This record gives sequence, C-alpha cells and structure tokens, in this order.
Amino acid sequence: MLQERTEPGWIDAFEAVLRRCAVQPGDTIAILGETQSRPVLLELARLAAARTGAQSFSLVLPTVSEANWPVARSTGASPAINNIAPVIAALAASTLVLDCTVEGLMHAPELPAILKGGARVLYVSNEHPEALARLLPDDATEARVKAHVKRLRATRSMQVSSAAGTELRISLEGATVGGNWGYTTRPGTMTHWPGGLALAFPAAGSVNGRLVLAEGDVNLTFKRYLERQVVLTIEDDYITRIEGAGVDADLMRSHIAAWASRPGDREAYAVSHVGYGLNHAARWDSMALYDKRDFNGTELRAFAGNFLYSTGANEVARRHTRGHFDLPLRGCTVRLDGTTVVDAGVLVE
Repeated sequence: MLQERTEPGWIDAFEAVLRRCAVQPGDTIAILGETQSRPVLLELARLAAARTGAQSFSLVLPTVSEANWPVARSTGASPAINNIAPVIAALAASTLVLDCTVEGLMHAPELPAILKGGARVLYVSNEHPEALARLLPDDATEARVKAHVKRLRATRSMQVSSAAGTELRISLEGATVGGNWGYTTRPGTMTHWPGGLALAFPAAGSVNGRLVLAEGDVNLTFKRYLERQVVLTIEDDYITRIEGAGVDADLMRSHIAAWASRPGDREAYAVSHVGYGLNHAARWDSMALYDKRDFNGTELRAFAGNFLYSTGANEVARRHTRGHFDLPLRGCTVRLDGTTVVDAGVLVE
C-alpha cells in the first residue's frame, strides 16, 4: 500500500485543477467529506484552496451505515448529505464544491438543488493522490470530449459489437448526453477528476442485444479483471440472463440479485449509462498496480477506446437504485449512426 501523506507535488496537482476551475481570490470553496473519506484528499483540497486566495470551509458528515443492505460500491451516489437542508443550502451558495465523499454526488438526490443554487461541483474521485496527479486535465482531452459529446447529441442510434460476440443496439433518442474532462468553470455544472469520457443516459426501453464481457474486461464494482467470459442478454434495458461458468459470473449473479431482491428494486438489472473513454493518459492496466483500498477506478472508465456499460440509476428513465455495475470493455467497435468512432478498442481520431 502506498503511503498517504501530504506531498508537495500532490498539492500542486490540486491547485492546478482549482485554477482550471477558474477559482478566483474571494471565491468560496466548500470541501465536502464524510467520516470514511480519504483524509489526505481533504487535506490536499484545503491546502490547495489556500494557495488560490479563495475562502474555504470544510463539511465532514457522518458516513451512513445501512444494516441489512447489500454492500454498495461504485454507486456514484453518496448518501452522506442525507437531505440535511442547511448542508444543501451551504453547498448551493458556494462558488465551487470539492466533493471528496467516498462515492460522490453524481447520482445523489441532493445534487439538483446544489446545482440550482449556482454552485459548480468537482467530484475528486476516491483515488490515491498518485493517480490523481498522474491524470491531470489537459486541453487536448477537453477538446476531444467536447467534440464527441457534440457527435453523441446529434446521434439517433449507437451500435456496439466485438469479436467476443457483443451485439448491442442503443437508441439515443430522448437520451441525456454529457461528458467530462476533469474540471468545470460553469455555474450549475458537475464533473469529476480524473475525466475523459463521453456518455449517454438512454431513455426507457432503448437498449437491446447481447453484451459479452471477455477475459481482461473489468468489473469496477468488484475492482476485478475478468478471467472468464460472462454473457449478458439485455431486453428493453434489463439484463434478463447472465450466462457463464466460474466465479466472475457467479459474483455478478449474486450481487445483482441481492439488490433486485429488495421490493421494487429490479432496477439494478437495468441500464444506467453507456459511453466510451477518451483519455489517452489513462491506462487499462493500472488497476493491477494498486491495492483495492487505494483505487476507485475512474481511470479505467476513461481509458481511450473502452466501451463503458453501466447498470443502475438512470434519472432520464426515472429509475433509482444503489445497485450499480461499471463495466469497461476492451476490443469493442462503437458506431454512431453507422459511423465508427471506436474501432476494435482503438479510438478513431
């Protein structure tokens, strides 16, 4: 395990991202954490904020412990705010919220109110600072993401195929499309660091076909490279069959069923979002070099040329659940209205 002590280069990295977020002297930065947050991230955020001349304050909330629920990982929906009105008000009135919660506020129910107040939110992914410093935002990634978001917004259908047997048809009509490049300057917006992907939240009933998770693909909920093939049959957004022998398939079946067994929570089987990675600095093999507790895996969501399929919460389709899988796949071909943007896992520039 790498040591998590304050290093000068890590403070530099946080400061660089704050300056890309256009923080000015006198702005207000809210540093949001919870009791299970990585302490070094909160400290680096505080020290970097001081360098910018901004006013900062810290909110550290109790981590929510939920008995009799399945273990929740990779949800993007921290429950730490717990709808506490004064907390929401303080965050909404800030210039920038540095979100250092474990899971982040991306799908948290309080996020719309925070953004409506004019705050911009940067989720600092729960990574070891070494990974954050290695994956600083850059101009080329920003331009690439913006170009692909523009393409996605003009697309009616996405087709995904692979030599392993994936054949997916995804309608993007009525989808909400977005992307991130690791920082934000516009009030009322959210992004995360590291960044570098374009994605879409499809409307209800938009995804059909077969998704084949091959050896070396990734289940980020488990922080695990697959060692045996798993085949998912998807009908009108929902996984209806999980096929495969071995522990990879067994783990998926067990975990997703644990969420779906709760009343009304079949939504764990449904699609959350689809997209593809655009960050050439991010690496597929990096997960092998970190302990699980050191690593959240945003890098593997963003490495250039991966196809990212996720299950779980999808506000566009009015589906809510904390059961969630993020599944970056290698070797896929992604076509937007017939035009290839990823060719067998290689981004088409």
